[in-house]
Amino acid sequence: VIRELVVPIMRSGKVVAILGVGNKPSDYTDNDVETVNYLADVTWQIVDQKRIENVLKKSEIKYRDLFENAPIGIFTTKSQGQVLAFNKTIAITLGFTSFQEAIKHYKNVQTDLYTDPDERARFLNILQEKGRVENFESMVKTVDGRIIWLNMNARISRQSEDGSFNIEGFATDITAHRKLEDQFVQAQKMESIGRLAGGVAHDYNNMLSVILGYAELSIENMPVSDPLHENLQEILKATRRSTEVTSQLLTFARKQAITPRMIDLNDALEGMLKMLRRLIGEDIDLLWVQQAELWPVKIDPSQLDQILANLCVNARDAIAGVGKIIIETEMVHIDKAYCDEHPGFTLGDFTILSVIDNGCGMSKAVKEKLFEPFFTTKGVGQGTGLGLATVYGIVKQNEGFIDVISEPGEGAIFKVYLPRYSNKVDKPQIENYICTQTGKGETILITEDEFSILNLSKTMLEMRGYTVLTACTPDEAIQLAQINLNKILLLITDVVMPEMNGRELSEKLTNLIPNLKTLFMSGYTADVIASRGVLDEGVCFIQKPFSMNNFLAKVQETLEL
Repeated sequence: VIRELVVPIMRSGKVVAILGVGNKPSDYTDNDVETVNYLADVTWQIVDQKRIENVLKKSEIKYRDLFENAPIGIFTTKSQGQVLAFNKTIAITLGFTSFQEAIKHYKNVQTDLYTDPDERARFLNILQEKGRVENFESMVKTVDGRIIWLNMNARISRQSEDGSFNIEGFATDITAHRKLEDQFVQAQKMESIGRLAGGVAHDYNNMLSVILGYAELSIENMPVSDPLHENLQEILKATRRSTEVTSQLLTFARKQAITPRMIDLNDALEGMLKMLRRLIGEDIDLLWVQQAELWPVKIDPSQLDQILANLCVNARDAIAGVGKIIIETEMVHIDKAYCDEHPGFTLGDFTILSVIDNGCGMSKAVKEKLFEPFFTTKGVGQGTGLGLATVYGIVKQNEGFIDVISEPGEGAIFKVYLPRYSNKVDKPQIENYICTQTGKGETILITEDEFSILNLSKTMLEMRGYTVLTACTPDEAIQLAQINLNKILLLITDVVMPEMNGRELSEKLTNLIPNLKTLFMSGYTADVIASRGVLDEGVCFIQKPFSMNNFLAKVQETLEL
């Protein structure tokens, strides 16, 4: 019988000695010693096992902490769709406060998580083919009903004999990135249309000027009873409509020639309410809610007319029968934190123009295409699809942005943000006044490389009593000026011509004739004209196509400067 008791001595959680209690060492027999040694060996094995278990436990705690608190979403699921593990990041991304809630909620990720179950099937196909998935992007549903985009990287971690397998992976919320990407694609689309519009604008506007001008000349002295009078009126109407389409395209492309000035939004809107009420009809109530003392904004008043008219017509068409449209003004400061949470918003102070309706609202799919040119939900013949694209172009041209809030059946809110300007409001100017005076033989030099425009302009001016010299090239114009130094009072010149542009020609002729006045004209877009210095303040300019009255009025205005 072994009467020795072997006790491991512990200190700070470690075995430091073996204590034998009982006989003196001299009393030990060989068997006693062998047994004690055996027990000591067993003890050390137990100590080693405990040490290993402690190391594994610490490692597991460390791994669990890393898993749960990683800044990126981590998940483990079965191929059949059951969730095995979610970490805290992916749980919060999906709208939960803890990963336990997320695991309980998603019984099957294919139907409960993915907006399109086919996307989950595609995800699994790639996994089975390649053993891993990289940068897989898909829309998923959060617990609070939001739709977000996830970018996933995953691999097969364990495969069973029945063909099922476990999936381990990482997930990142890329919703903000996708929104920015969509905005970039939209901007590219609009820029492409803008280049197209700018490319055709010059020739198209020249031809419209010819059609409009000669139709006006033909109808001016024709009796109303003449059978051709009505035909010419229809030509004029069609030409003016074509002019409006060109103007809309150029406005959308942010390349329309404009004259922005400082305005008070409330004052400008007050003058438009009567027109807007006629525009939307009697069945719809138009309410105006204004915030007093708004910050000034800088915009061409005609562009503001276009914004409000298009938004109100859009709101009217969204209302079936009786309804309500509210026009609202307010001011807001947008800080960096708000911009970070709302992609597309811009830092700064803004004056807001809102148009609110209680119409049919719109789906997410419609909102995504809302500002695309030629996109419309209206029937054939009821809309060109340029109205909201025009609004978008105007707002962007004036360094603002638009926010749209709408749900099916819940109406719509269009908020136009225009940047604050600190300058004083400009006084309104009378534009496009009617020309009532005739010329008194003043000599005018016209330089235009489009022969039909040259002849048309000459005919219009001569009918009003002016003396007209014409040149097809800048060199020819300089030669005529040298011959008629003391006669020429006004130069009318196209902006873009061979040899030299209109601005350079004007400078050369002004050196010859110091008191010479210049009127520029062009069918090109504003960016082309501005690059030649023509749109500078104080410079007289008329955009093609122009009517006879506007042309003659502009000539009269320039001569009187």
